Amino acid sequence: MRLEAVAGADPRDVLRALRQAVLGSGPAVALGADPAASLGANPAASGPRPASDGGDTAASGPRPNSDGGDTAAAAPRPNSDRGDTAAAAPRPNSDRGKTAPSGPRPASDQGTTAAAAPLPDEVPAGTAVVLTTSGSTGYPKRVALSRAALTSSALATADRIGEGAWLLALPASYVAGVQVLVRALVGGREPGILSGSFTPQAFAAAAAGMVSSRGGQRMPTYTSLVPAQLQTLLEGEEAGIRTGLASFEAILVGGQSLPLALAERAAAAGARIVRTYGSTETSGGCVYDGRPLGGVGLRVVDGEVQLSGPTLADGYLGDPERTDDIFPRDVDGTRWYRTGDAGEVSDGVLRITGRRDNVIVSGGINVSLDRVEHIVRGIAGLERAVVVPVADDRWGQASVVVVPRGDVPARDVAGRADALSRDLLADVRDAVGDELGAPARPREVILVDAMPTLPSGKPDRVALRDLIGD
Repeated sequence: MRLEAVAGADPRDVLRALRQAVLGSGPAVALGADPAASLGANPAASGPRPASDGGDTAASGPRPNSDGGDTAAAAPRPNSDRGDTAAAAPRPNSDRGKTAPSGPRPASDQGTTAAAAPLPDEVPAGTAVVLTTSGSTGYPKRVALSRAALTSSALATADRIGEGAWLLALPASYVAGVQVLVRALVGGREPGILSGSFTPQAFAAAAAGMVSSRGGQRMPTYTSLVPAQLQTLLEGEEAGIRTGLASFEAILVGGQSLPLALAERAAAAGARIVRTYGSTETSGGCVYDGRPLGGVGLRVVDGEVQLSGPTLADGYLGDPERTDDIFPRDVDGTRWYRTGDAGEVSDGVLRITGRRDNVIVSGGINVSLDRVEHIVRGIAGLERAVVVPVADDRWGQASVVVVPRGDVPARDVAGRADALSRDLLADVRDAVGDELGAPARPREVILVDAMPTLPSGKPDRVALRDLIGD
């Protein structure tokens, strides 16, 4: 089957291509991190970019989830405080005042498609979409999704939450956006499309345009968001803007864990939130509110969450060795996807506890940075904080919390940024230390003017590591 990249970022172009690839006999579609550049065409920009973070595939349930770039270095703590991840001394001036790059980095700066071989002209029969993942770890993966997998996911979603009209508010070139469009196509309805920048006003206008009726009854509407978008809309609601959040029958929220405080604010605003968990390799979210969709198998093996069923990808294009490793078959012939996530199942409900590979060793103690991040995000104003590892001369490894400056609530610190940082760091270290112990306490808090993101909208953790000089 022929493979073609969509020329340009217009969601309507993606919709036209998907209509042929999923419902018709058209060529397979290459989407994701700059697929056109690999084919020698003009690089395709991402569609309307969310305020931050991206995707429709977040873990369900809590996850253990002009002077910009100030470093929140606290004064050294005495040994009696067992300063295992003690705040480092202030960094030199040459390392201060960095501002995180705003918006997505170019593909060549992410180690995604720029490092990958050119896409082939032909793909296996039945392939509908080849998605190049965001490369948040710096490793590019081209995931081949069949018509059967995409339509199975769309039908399972409709079976779980109902049928209706869908609004696209995410980039159309990533799995979350692709599935919004596929759900609309499979349901026989044209999707609504939010064009331009994501703002409360733009979302409100798009939501209002979704209102329609069928047989004298209002047709249910659905959309998919990431936590940062939801936060943006809730801030709009709290500022008196009627965003239309409560008008949707269900709002899928994924891309990363949804902080409890944010979920409670959404519920108070009348939004009906469904947490989703999955990945590009599962055709998007396949576990809703901790429970697998119809046909999806779930198990935990040696602490790792594994998924099976008709929504699984065919594998990684041009990488059979990695495909065999990540999609093993058991003795019964069932094919499973190894997610790399740690989790547990209780009473049939999945709870993600973190990434198995997102662990540091601090003072000889293993520390899950996902659990640290989950605790930090429970602090008011830090719902979008990102925790990244750093080298530490004393303890081997430590962690740093990166926070958008505008999210941090005002504090009575005499207006001094360094005092603000120390005050905030004390709260962070106390919260983490109380729950996980002293070795897990972050070393610093860094305030940035804007959180660097990948084209998908997810936090660019590679860029953050570069930013803090590790």
